[in-house]
Amino acid sequence: MDSYTSPLESRDVLKNVAREVRTVGFELEFSGIPLRDTANVVCHVLDGTVTEKTAAQVCVQTAHGDFNIELDWDFLKTAAANAGETVDELLHPLSKAAALLVPVEVVCPPLPVTSLTILDGMVEALRKAGATGTEESLIAAYGVHINAEVPALDAPTIHRYLRAFGLLQWWQIEANDVNLARRISPYIDLFEESYIKLLLTRDEPDIATLIDDYLEHNPTRNRALDMLPLFAEIDADRVRATVDDPKIKSRPTFHYRLPNCQIDDPQWSLNASWLRWCWVEQLANDDASLQALGKDFLTADRPLLGVDRGAWVKRIARWMENHS
Repeated sequence: MDSYTSPLESRDVLKNVAREVRTVGFELEFSGIPLRDTANVVCHVLDGTVTEKTAAQVCVQTAHGDFNIELDWDFLKTAAANAGETVDELLHPLSKAAALLVPVEVVCPPLPVTSLTILDGMVEALRKAGATGTEESLIAAYGVHINAEVPALDAPTIHRYLRAFGLLQWWQIEANDVNLARRISPYIDLFEESYIKLLLTRDEPDIATLIDDYLEHNPTRNRALDMLPLFAEIDADRVRATVDDPKIKSRPTFHYRLPNCQIDDPQWSLNASWLRWCWVEQLANDDASLQALGKDFLTADRPLLGVDRGAWVKRIARWMENHS
């Protein structure tokens, strides 16, 4: 049992309802290495083969699944528009020096939690090859996305996880030391207090109510915990009637977007980001703590002022000290 596996095994949520080990997909954003060099590193470390090539995307096929390596398409479209060119026109003459500035994303396949240690070697190799992350970028807010498979698709399970994340989100911002550029960007906005209070006061909502509540308060992909892929997996028509965004890809996972990508820091690891997510797993599967903290949050609400954020982070820290 390794450090990726143990937090889930200790809460008996390592496996899904089919009694299969849950999967997790990571997405890493960084710069400093051109697309093809990134692909070569992934190929070498994971004994893979390049199976598809375009100017902006490479697929590396491995025994663990396909790793898609992409240039940041939105970044490229903006840069091309500013230069009065198409993306293809911009990419064709792109010098190696310029390529180092274009954000690269490595999209990992869903991996069993028991296999996540293979990513540690990939991260180390990318670091040695010159990958740079959040702290080094003045033009992009690089992050790590964690797509953890949901243990079950039923309303009670999803409701527990939403409540747990809502109670922990302020602590998550501090614990992840989220970069200022990312904090002020719209991409990882937190849940509003009004939505957290709704989650905490809803009594056994069905899945339609959960989805409708979420869409009313969060009609966007830009959340630290983006639930649109999961809800689209359950009821795509209901989701797309409110948020008709082609980038929403349905999948039975949470889409946790908060961590920085500090890949150039030798002390940084995917495991550290994963373990912070695992506090959500722990609280979601500890009914007594979930009820107690939910009651405390509602009690701490002040007219017009809301909950004192700093005091609440300290409250969560005390709970963690007693449950680590």
